[in-house]
Amino acid sequence: MKACLLHTPAKIQENPLQYGEVAEPRPGIGQILVRVNVCGVCRTDLHVIEGELPPKKSPVIPGHQVVGTVHEAGPGASRFSPGARVGIAWLHETDGTCPYCRRGEENLCDAPLFTGYSVDGGYAEWIVAPEAFVYPIPVGLADEHAAPLLCAGIIGYRCLRLAQVGPGAKLGFYGFGAAAHVAIQVANYWSVEVYAATRDEVHQKLAMELGAKWAGGTLAVPPAELDASIVFAPAGEIVPVALKALRKGGRLILGGIHMSDIPSFPYDLLYQERMIRSVANNTRKDGEEFLHLAAEIPIRTHVRVYPLREANRALHALKSDAIAGAAVLQVKS
Repeated sequence: MKACLLHTPAKIQENPLQYGEVAEPRPGIGQILVRVNVCGVCRTDLHVIEGELPPKKSPVIPGHQVVGTVHEAGPGASRFSPGARVGIAWLHETDGTCPYCRRGEENLCDAPLFTGYSVDGGYAEWIVAPEAFVYPIPVGLADEHAAPLLCAGIIGYRCLRLAQVGPGAKLGFYGFGAAAHVAIQVANYWSVEVYAATRDEVHQKLAMELGAKWAGGTLAVPPAELDASIVFAPAGEIVPVALKALRKGGRLILGGIHMSDIPSFPYDLLYQERMIRSVANNTRKDGEEFLHLAAEIPIRTHVRVYPLREANRALHALKSDAIAGAAVLQVKS
């Protein structure tokens, strides 16, 4: 099968992904074989490819926002029928036995596997996954528009839940890429006001088009005191700026799997019961709730589609903030 393979992490400018032929995977016990239609391009893929996340598998096929059709079930797998349209996300599998899994906190599992990181992902024509960790894709969502929902969407949703915002709340977004452009649609649906701070004018414009109350530069001061904020950009220097914009008792949610170092800041910015909380991965419950909500709203994603062989180019565009919305790789021709 055709796939993009990472042998050695390197800066995306060096085009480290190699497009070529690799062996087609076979489904094991409890797994399904999926024909990949599209795969979303995520900033976490960039962290894996550039080595900001320590390698777990080498070589590895990246990609964890997979939409495809079920082709074959392995032994003991019966949840999906052949031809069913499904999604495969970042959380590939958990051990199910550690203290976190037993408490329903499988996103914190002690021995997880991650799609496109510790196991091969969706920058390929075929992928296998445990059927218990695969999502049915709601009717009405086209493949390329469903793909960004499987990481950017789910993580954005988890960030929103942890922010604990309701109707009339004022919510800040720092960075306005794939996750934020989905999360703002959920916030609008919940009657939450969004204030978007992002460095590029094209992203500021998209934020306003999608209903933001205000949009300005990354370090700009919003025109209102915020009840909560979500930092989507992987830039630690944003944290003190975002804290300063919060009301007393406000929550700051850090939505990335990787972030540059946070600079020191005066305790006064955290005092008065302000809270900082990171988001780690997601649970299947997050995914199921969000995909149901996405179909109900309905969520509309802004995507730029690239052929699979141009994955390096898509990732380079993502890194340089040249994409308003999300990038998606077209795998099935």
